[in-house]
Amino acid sequence: MKEMVFEGENSLFPLASASKIYTVSELTREIKLTLEEFPLMWVEGEISNLKKHSSGHLYFSLKDAEAQISCVMWRGRSQHLIFQPQDGMKVRVLGTLNVYERQGRYQLDILRILPAGEGELQVAFEALKRRLEREGLFSSGHKKQLPRFPDKIGIITSPTGAAIHDIVSVVGRRFPSVQLILRPVRVQGEGAAEEIAQAINEFNEYGKVDVIIVGRGGGSLEDLWPFNEEIVARAIFNSNIPIVSAVGHEIDFSISDFVADARAPTPSAAAELVVKDGQELLQTISHWKNQMIRSLSERISLYWERLDAIKRSYGLRWPGERIREYSLRLDDLSRNLETIISHRIEDLKSSVTRLNGKLQALSPEAVLRRGYSITTRTQDGHVVTSSSEILEKEKVRIKFFKGSVRGVVEEIEE
Repeated sequence: MKEMVFEGENSLFPLASASKIYTVSELTREIKLTLEEFPLMWVEGEISNLKKHSSGHLYFSLKDAEAQISCVMWRGRSQHLIFQPQDGMKVRVLGTLNVYERQGRYQLDILRILPAGEGELQVAFEALKRRLEREGLFSSGHKKQLPRFPDKIGIITSPTGAAIHDIVSVVGRRFPSVQLILRPVRVQGEGAAEEIAQAINEFNEYGKVDVIIVGRGGGSLEDLWPFNEEIVARAIFNSNIPIVSAVGHEIDFSISDFVADARAPTPSAAAELVVKDGQELLQTISHWKNQMIRSLSERISLYWERLDAIKRSYGLRWPGERIREYSLRLDDLSRNLETIISHRIEDLKSSVTRLNGKLQALSPEAVLRRGYSITTRTQDGHVVTSSSEILEKEKVRIKFFKGSVRGVVEEIEE
């Protein structure tokens, strides 16, 4: 069979070499499947043609000197940006490739955007700082007191960095009995912020540490960026356990420093802030002990002097004389008391005698002695003072000065 060919200006293409004829949709789908197998990737470039749709989605191109690629960031992600992207800004984006089949073009589906340059990072830092400050995350009213003598300290840092070694060294030197619990995390790069926030939440769920140190050694603003992420700031703010932020060197400040309950310029300084120096405490205790001993000694000496002064006083030098003096006074008082009592008894005797005479003169027996008598009704003992008070044949009793008689009333005279 004769092979058919197409003639062109530069070459000949045999028809038999094309094993399949694709439709446009099939070809586009094959391209889509191939491109979307690319893994999640970071791409750096300059933003151009930025458009924010009314739906909240962001559309822009990412370009460098030789090429550009279309990008889209959906509203659910763009509303959490820590800065405002602008045309001409150099950024680093995390995303995946996908193909928009209807128009036959590929684009980056953006998950995250970070400023790439030092200047852009500083702009993003200041923007997030202003927003969180307005929300009250930096307010001193939300700061918690650090414990004076912690038993257990939680540490969130890299297990291989200098920070953990500095903290262990300082705590071991200052107060060896304090227990350190390390929650290892990445402190820079992709996913570091999420790990740090998760570690804070885990320590709060664990609940058996008294204070948490979050930190790392110094570095560039880009290296320290995980500690400027909003997710870390909110985890620190929501922590029930006091947190000390120790990020970078003395000249470095991070968002974590502003939100934390206390800020230390370095991890070593954080350990010194949280853990008291045991030797200094012993010296302080010894100082106060000596002060107490000195104070007590001075007070005892003062009391001894006062006691000696009392012993030398007139009252204690001549106790017998004082006793004799009071004995004489007691005798005088006793004699005066006896005289007063005797006079009082005589007065009372005279009063009794006078009253007895009056009673004798007024007593019924004195009246009876003069010849009078007392008549009473036998049945009830009623003293009869009038003839109308008794009846004929009624029994009566008549009492004389000596003796009495009983009888029956035979006749009543008015």
